[in-house]
Amino acid sequence: MKTNLPNREVTFAVLDGHLVRTTTGSDGRTYTQRCSRSIYEAVAHAVDETPMEGQGTSGQEIARREGVPFTQANIAYEFMKERGVLLVRCKRGYPASVTAFEDAMVEFLALAGAQSD
Repeated sequence: MKTNLPNREVTFAVLDGHLVRTTTGSDGRTYTQRCSRSIYEAVAHAVDETPMEGQGTSGQEIARREGVPFTQANIAYEFMKERGVLLVRCKRGYPASVTAFEDAMVEFLALAGAQSD
């Protein structure tokens, strides 16, 4: 049984207040995962509290520290990376600005608003 999706395409949406990540492989298989808004906000606060210099953080560390499911924390973390809220250097995440929480919420709400038009 194949478990990875080579040449995958990842898209994000906001549905029913949840951040939804859909992954589609080149073979047409898809899977969808959700992150609740409350967990998204917890991850955004954790990113905001991460020093812009130093050791940085990871999705796994945030999930453990915040006591949230790793899959949901990872969805939020990856979305923030894609949207430039979170910068990655040497496999460690750093906030892109001193207003990372606000930036993360703008991206979440902009995506939600774009879909309601």
